[in-house]
Amino acid sequence: MAASLQQLNLWLVGSPLYLKSASKHSSRPVSIRCAAASPTKRYSITILPGDGIGPETISVAKDVLKLIGALEGIEFGFQEMPMGGSALDLTGVPLPDETLSAAKQSDAVLLGAIGGYKWDNNPKHLKPETGLLQLREGLKVFANLRPATVLSQLVDSSTLKKEVAEGVDLMVIRELTGGIYFGKPRGIGTNENGEEIGFNTEVYASYEIDRIARVGFETARKRNKKLCSVDKANVLEASMFWRNRVTAIASEYPDVELSHMYVDNAAMQLVRNPKQFDTIVTNNIFGDILSDEASMITGSIGMLPSASLGASGPGLFEPIHGSAPDIAGQDKANPLATILSVAMLLKYGLGEENAAKRIENAVLDTLDKGFRTGDIYSAGKKLVGCKEMGEEVLKSVEGQVPAAV
Repeated sequence: MAASLQQLNLWLVGSPLYLKSASKHSSRPVSIRCAAASPTKRYSITILPGDGIGPETISVAKDVLKLIGALEGIEFGFQEMPMGGSALDLTGVPLPDETLSAAKQSDAVLLGAIGGYKWDNNPKHLKPETGLLQLREGLKVFANLRPATVLSQLVDSSTLKKEVAEGVDLMVIRELTGGIYFGKPRGIGTNENGEEIGFNTEVYASYEIDRIARVGFETARKRNKKLCSVDKANVLEASMFWRNRVTAIASEYPDVELSHMYVDNAAMQLVRNPKQFDTIVTNNIFGDILSDEASMITGSIGMLPSASLGASGPGLFEPIHGSAPDIAGQDKANPLATILSVAMLLKYGLGEENAAKRIENAVLDTLDKGFRTGDIYSAGKKLVGCKEMGEEVLKSVEGQVPAAV
């Protein structure tokens, strides 16, 4: 059953987001069945390992998803497909038609990471990042949810003072399929003086702003009823229009406190006093930058997951970190962001909140036991690699008392 924007809003105020029918599932190259009982639910997951550390963290996260399926009586069908640099090497394009088709036909898509030095000098249409933009556009996922929470176990890993970082719990909602990343005209050309120029267009239609604003308000309503819309309305006409539309939508949510902030001030305030924020909604390029900044408040970009959701069809779930080619293949990657992306997949994409909670609790338990990858390591903790961190999370998942249904 295709999900609608109304269903998205229903989940955000307490109901499952995507309630999928099993009738459309056909091919499942890999099936994981519950050992204890016959599965009562079946989902198909397209897995895109990608480049760099992506295959390493995806391997760990997939094992977690398999175990959760066995424990919760859920059958998962997995299909791994090439994307990004690996797809370029294999097929000559960053997003093969077969990959996009598989993603569209699945219940959810799990992505590792894309990109690397090897492809940096490729022309734009042959860059791994172009494949990611094409995937988002093809899946029509317009709302990117990026939580940034400072866990008590990792507060000392933050580069900010403890009194500034402790207790931070915010959500950045980024518009994902519009704005300057997709706007036209765009390109490299020559001006009237014969000088070479590069140009892009920041453009938004009212419906694009309205729908992301509603996701922002619904999310804020479920959290602490505070929404900050970030723009650059003192300079950019597109931001002036953005602010007008968000203000208009606010009349539908009288219980949510709306504020506006210029993006340069927001970047400063995230470092100065991040606890003032609860839910942030912003455009594509500002959200790209601010969510990465917010991630470092937590101690490491390797800790943060994301969910990209549309009005219908499968969601896209991925860690916000890059492919980290410098450490690829060395068992140094932090898999927790990808594991937590699996939790978001279960929660936001499939409505399996109990299963998601088991994963979240297992991550916290693993951190409580002192296990750390290099990016979050501190004195007195146990330094582990990607595989061992994954093994410890699996132990914690299996050791939990099942949540009440």
